[in-house]
Amino acid sequence: MMEGLSPEEWAAVRLSLKVAFVAMAASLIPGIAIAFLLERGRFWGRQALDVLVHLPLVLPPVVVGWFLLVGFGRRGPIGAFLAEHFGIVFSFRWTGAALACAIMGFPLLVRAIRLSIAAVDRKLEDAAGTLGAHPAWVFGVVTLPLILPGIIAGMVLSFAKAMGEFGATITFVSSIPGETQTIPSAIYAYTQVPGGEGGAMRLTLVSIVISIAALWLSEWLARRVRRRVHA
Repeated sequence: MMEGLSPEEWAAVRLSLKVAFVAMAASLIPGIAIAFLLERGRFWGRQALDVLVHLPLVLPPVVVGWFLLVGFGRRGPIGAFLAEHFGIVFSFRWTGAALACAIMGFPLLVRAIRLSIAAVDRKLEDAAGTLGAHPAWVFGVVTLPLILPGIIAGMVLSFAKAMGEFGATITFVSSIPGETQTIPSAIYAYTQVPGGEGGAMRLTLVSIVISIAALWLSEWLARRVRRRVHA
């Protein structure tokens, strides 16, 4: 299957993997922080933040892409500022695809981590605190190992969402071969031309293989982490 991919199809596969990995990695630290805020925080505007974080789950992806285009496009307030002062351009670049995928997958990442935080026995953290441990030490030694399976699950969900993202990405960065054309947009392009069924099928099979591999790796890592925590 892999040997039969054309150079254009290989480019779409490589770009999809890069975009998905960057989107997942960029979301990880903010995702952990937001999950803690939503689960442990008690502050004004908490519900509004919760709604904002989960909004991409219920909004049509095209709407999210349009908001990104308006805000982060070359003429948008954020996009123009970043381009002028830092030379950072998102619209019609692979970095824009990563941004769109990160936003679409962020709710899944936060939700998985938040559920794992909710399952932590607070008595373990309180016991470490009463012994004089610094909160940062408590988090790194007690809390983090306990929520690690949830973090791994969230990372896989974010990665998988990024691999399959289409609506927000094609609206924000279009489908430019070699620059922004990921596997979903390449499959869509193949369905629009006569005789493109073969290419669409090859990329579909590649997408399935990558997704299964990601799920298997997630389960394997989660089992190893659980064994170490309970050892």
